[in-house]
Amino acid sequence: MLNEIPKLEKDKIFSFKDLDLNEIGFEVLSNIIGDMISEKDLKRIINDALNFEVPVEKIDNNDYICYLDRGPTCSFKDFGARTLARIMEYFLNIEDKKAVVILTATSGDTGGAVAQAFFNMKKIKVVVLYPKNEISNLQRKQMTTLGENITAIGINGKFDDCQRLVKTAFADEDLKYINLSSANSINFGRLMPQTLYYFWSYSRVVENKGEKVIFSVPSGNFGNLMGGLIAYKMGLPIKRFISAVNENDEFPKFLETGIYQKVEPSRHCISNAMNVGHPSNLARLVDLYGGRIDEVGIMHKNPNLEEIRKDIRSYSISDNLTKETITNFYKKYKKIIEPHGAVGWAALQIYRNKFPDDNIYKSITLETADPAKFPDDIISLINITPKIPKHLLTIQNKDEFPNPIEINEYEDFKNFLKFFF
Repeated sequence: MLNEIPKLEKDKIFSFKDLDLNEIGFEVLSNIIGDMISEKDLKRIINDALNFEVPVEKIDNNDYICYLDRGPTCSFKDFGARTLARIMEYFLNIEDKKAVVILTATSGDTGGAVAQAFFNMKKIKVVVLYPKNEISNLQRKQMTTLGENITAIGINGKFDDCQRLVKTAFADEDLKYINLSSANSINFGRLMPQTLYYFWSYSRVVENKGEKVIFSVPSGNFGNLMGGLIAYKMGLPIKRFISAVNENDEFPKFLETGIYQKVEPSRHCISNAMNVGHPSNLARLVDLYGGRIDEVGIMHKNPNLEEIRKDIRSYSISDNLTKETITNFYKKYKKIIEPHGAVGWAALQIYRNKFPDDNIYKSITLETADPAKFPDDIISLINITPKIPKHLLTIQNKDEFPNPIEINEYEDFKNFLKFFF
């Protein structure tokens, strides 16, 4: 975490109503990183990274959806991955450092976003691990059709297994000679740009200075939520966060009981990017509220649970309710919502029913991926084939590079890294 999270004044935040996304990006990120990057270079990086639309649409009464699926990989991960890639390339060039090997674990969308963001960068190689039986065809093809400096490895396991392999490699003294880095949300550089869509969507819906809103956030590895919490600590007026999880319910149970118990193995749900039984960024959240939890999920110091409960409500949404939400959302609004956004929308409805006094506050639900990434689920539920964005059309018929190695244990992964790097 940042040692100290810088604050933005209320007047400054309210002035964002009159700014474009890249202008807001500069105001927020320059406040965090100071003069580490020149104004000219930072503006160039942001303009290049965030060169896509981010619609905010009113759905019903005070409820809005912010669509984070218009980037190159049709996922909210494009915000962090594209910005981080350009920042890393900037520092590698000016400091003339040796090539970096990025290790990334993905539950669905991170791998594609990272692979596309770093593709063909000369001083950066990327290795992505993904659970081969738990992601969609399009999610896989966003990683496996690139080649060049991108290597994608499917494993017979869960996202948590991929994440464990990556973390073990980082801690392995035998691999210190490789310049390893990460582009998962365990890398703080990924989280900084994820504050931007909170400031952006807030600025599109509020009418009064200091007006508070509710954010419903689909939550898997908790990078999405952490971006919001950083924005909140920077001064963004937020009434409450709703941390919407699927059947991997370790966090809502923790808030309810005060006892943390990871879900192992993680439960497979159609909102596959959220199939995480022990979120990496939970450690950051716990730290933010004065506690400490280790890599394996042991709580060494309890955070201030009352403060967390005041700021965050969390609901676990079953696969059945996710499917019902996709169906009912289309019937009511004639719009397609994808599984992760559906989890967020379903959790918002629970919150609205439990806290009717808060209906005076506007809400923003984050839609994190394009429905076309999950065609089988959408077709089976509403009998409509979602339109495929041009970004995804280009990879549909591309040949995939074969899985380079079968990984059964950490030593297999370690030997692969030692041989190739």
